[in-house]
Amino acid sequence: MYFVFSVKSESVHLPCLAFIRLPETPRSEMACLACLLWPAHLFMRDRRKGINALKASVKMIEEIKADIRALIEEKKCGPIFIRLSWHDAGVYSSGKLTGGCPNAAMRFTDAGEGTFGANAGLPTVALDLLRPVTDKYVTTSGIISNADLWTIAANVAIESMGGPVVPTRFGRIDASSSSESVESQVGRLPDGDKGVDHLREIFHPKGFSDGDIVALSGAHTVGRCHADRSGFDGPWTESPLKFDNSYFVEMLAKEYDPETTARGCPQNRCPRTGTVMLVSDLALLDPPFREYVELYAKDQGAFFKDFVNAWVKLQENGCADLRDTL
Repeated sequence: MYFVFSVKSESVHLPCLAFIRLPETPRSEMACLACLLWPAHLFMRDRRKGINALKASVKMIEEIKADIRALIEEKKCGPIFIRLSWHDAGVYSSGKLTGGCPNAAMRFTDAGEGTFGANAGLPTVALDLLRPVTDKYVTTSGIISNADLWTIAANVAIESMGGPVVPTRFGRIDASSSSESVESQVGRLPDGDKGVDHLREIFHPKGFSDGDIVALSGAHTVGRCHADRSGFDGPWTESPLKFDNSYFVEMLAKEYDPETTARGCPQNRCPRTGTVMLVSDLALLDPPFREYVELYAKDQGAFFKDFVNAWVKLQENGCADLRDTL
């Protein structure tokens, strides 16, 4: 036998427990029934609270995403938000070097990750662009951590520029000072002037395969190098604000001439279009990386699928107890 309790469109079936009929008065019988139903009332109350909290979290996430989307549309800043999340999370390693996680340590510029050469422009340009959203949801209300905001900003940027939908989980904890940075960028973040061995040295200890390295490199389909930040100069593709598989298509289709930038960095430029490929980009034409380049050049869906899997792993490396809600 079951009691059935309905709340709006949902029904919950609870077993009816046997109880002894008390012969003294009907009131005692009603009291016994009330004792039986009270746990069901508490269950449904807590269930409603959980549903309402979930709805509120979903609504807030959508509000945050809408504000980020509007900012990207106005400022055309999607690529630098992707780089911000990548460099925040990319310091993780489990090889000779250990530790590191996405904790927004770049906010502090007295020392640590905020001073790394590889992060040039991120503590200033990227965070200045994101500041209106940070002030609203982090500083004022404390709804979301900086690290989670950087994560979702990158994922909104990818989708806004035509890329795949990237799921975001929450619960990253912000660093409280620069002392929570990793010791150095060396051995943790890749150098653009190095080849295959270096890429494996950086990415394999993060848990990535050769195929993952190629998929993650596909993020170079958007954005450009800035000489005053990285020393390299120029966009990778002819549509640097469109997230698609052009990076792989153009890499295979174009001829590139080696050159040295004004900052002394070696790179390769297509004389016809002015687009560039770094040494680390063209290293992907070596086997076995090349098979993935060729696959992604002809199958954008395969690229998107593999990119999302590798990208989410990158964003979650070193994190614990992540959740789907704020």
